[in-house]
Amino acid sequence: MTVVKGALAAFTPTFLMPLPNVTVFQFNPETMTHEWTQPDRAPTTGSRSGAAASSPFAVSGMPGESFSFTAILDSNQDIEDGVPFSSQLADASGVYSRLAALEMLLYPATGNAMSRLLGQTSAALGLSDGKTSTKWQVPGSSVPVVLFVWGPYRIVPVRVTGLTIVEKLYDSTLNPTHAEAQISLRVLTPAELSSAKDNDKLARLATVAYTYTLGVRQVGAAANVGNSIADLARIL
Repeated sequence: MTVVKGALAAFTPTFLMPLPNVTVFQFNPETMTHEWTQPDRAPTTGSRSGAAASSPFAVSGMPGESFSFTAILDSNQDIEDGVPFSSQLADASGVYSRLAALEMLLYPATGNAMSRLLGQTSAALGLSDGKTSTKWQVPGSSVPVVLFVWGPYRIVPVRVTGLTIVEKLYDSTLNPTHAEAQISLRVLTPAELSSAKDNDKLARLATVAYTYTLGVRQVGAAANVGNSIADLARIL
């Protein structure tokens, strides 16, 4: 039986096409905290009646959603699996590259230095006036778009809000060979993603993932009606 593994897929914006960097969990976390928070009530307007304005069911948008779990990384597993490149990399640097991929989820994918460099290059090539405007615009600072993939039913766009790495074992050159990464993720809603004007294509991809997972959840909730009927039949 093949075990499906969870993953974090990061997409770094480039001028040609997004570059994916997929971090597959070596071992699926045994436990995971899936937390929900209800958004504030919808703002009232003067045109709404008193009864409607005070409705206890009114909300301002989608609920907040977050995941937290601990991922275990072990270079001995990569070496034992014997997968080309992965096993050689693990033998040479332990789990350093896996940890680096997780760490880079918190760093801006593009920066002001790159913007200045492109502006200077554009001016040199005659693509701009060399002063304030350029034809190429790069966002000043933005982290990669990340999809959290946990089986076929949950694929959601997330922002990494916390990362704590505990390194437990090292090789002779002090590369970590065994580590535990405590990861906290916040799910991004379509309303938030619609504001990502600096990378519209990736924002649309992330929105599709959110919409797909919400649709699967709605189907699952509808299917639970069968369980409800069976439960009622037992007690009536």
